[in-house]
Amino acid sequence: MIKSALESMLFVWGDPLEAKAAAKVFEADEEYIMGCLKELQDDYEGRSGGIVIQRFGSSFQLCTREENRDFIEKLCNPVKERKLSKSALEVLAVIAYKQPVTRGEIESIRGVRCTYVLEGLQQKGLIEEVGRSEAIGRPVLYGTTDLFLRHFGIESLSELPDIETDEFMTDKNE
Repeated sequence: MIKSALESMLFVWGDPLEAKAAAKVFEADEEYIMGCLKELQDDYEGRSGGIVIQRFGSSFQLCTREENRDFIEKLCNPVKERKLSKSALEVLAVIAYKQPVTRGEIESIRGVRCTYVLEGLQQKGLIEEVGRSEAIGRPVLYGTTDLFLRHFGIESLSELPDIETDEFMTDKNE
């Protein structure tokens, strides 16, 4: 019964449904609901239908199968989305790999200021403030969001490709 209700909730909700929010609805343990959502995800994976359940951190969403993308795009003829700029992708990469990270650390790695890029990424919901550093002035710490995972089609940060940390994590001005 719970899996059936969860399936209905995923359908109606549209956006990724957090396991925590679903647990509140059922007045159940979050881990139990997470297990039910994973089982439901496995059920969908076992079928050959056009719908799957995608996981983004602790959230789940009904999605179409990737191999059907071309057909859906032809049907919907979507409005072209603005792509992220090169500088936005660079800042996003630094945050994704080094999080939590301060603006100063990002600027040290990139060698240029990034205040406006950070604001834009926050407005798009790809990054968020995750706390404050213990350093002098207690600067804001940034991290990625579940929308970041969803945007890049990954379940967790562990799926990010490996990088040469020596090249990436050192100051460009050295």
